Amino acid sequence: MKKIKTYRLSLSRVFPVAHPKRGSPTGFYEKIQEGKKRHTIRANYLLWKKRIDEVNAGDAVLVVYDWTGKPYRSPTKTLFTFDKDSGIGVQKLTFFNKNLWHCFVDGFGHSTLYSKLYENDGLCNQDFTDWFRKYDLSKPMAIIHFTKFRY
Repeated sequence: MKKIKTYRLSLSRVFPVAHPKRGSPTGFYEKIQEGKKRHTIRANYLLWKKRIDEVNAGDAVLVVYDWTGKPYRSPTKTLFTFDKDSGIGVQKLTFFNKNLWHCFVDGFGHSTLYSKLYENDGLCNQDFTDWFRKYDLSKPMAIIHFTKFRY
């Protein structure tokens, strides 16, 4: 019997400390359930591409989890498990001149892409901008899709 790997992805229930809304609920869990948060964006595209390819090949699953209390000091709780039949996928997100508004998915961009990115990530424009303000936009990021939706 083939051993299935498990990759884990934490879900932010509250805005992080570096965000102006720090500590306020993100609503991400409910937005994923309702289909309003179609994806998450993470650093390290190559790592996530490899992992999602393994999930889609049936060699792994992706577990989205949350902390039951204080992060890194409490047990975790599984919220969603995605396997090869769930429709998850990954796309490469890059930025021109390290600018959030000049973004490309798999090398293609269009005038409404930025607004679609923040909407499908479950955030408004300002929250999205504030969330990614400190990220290194010179490196490709991964859009990890929770559904069959793709750009």
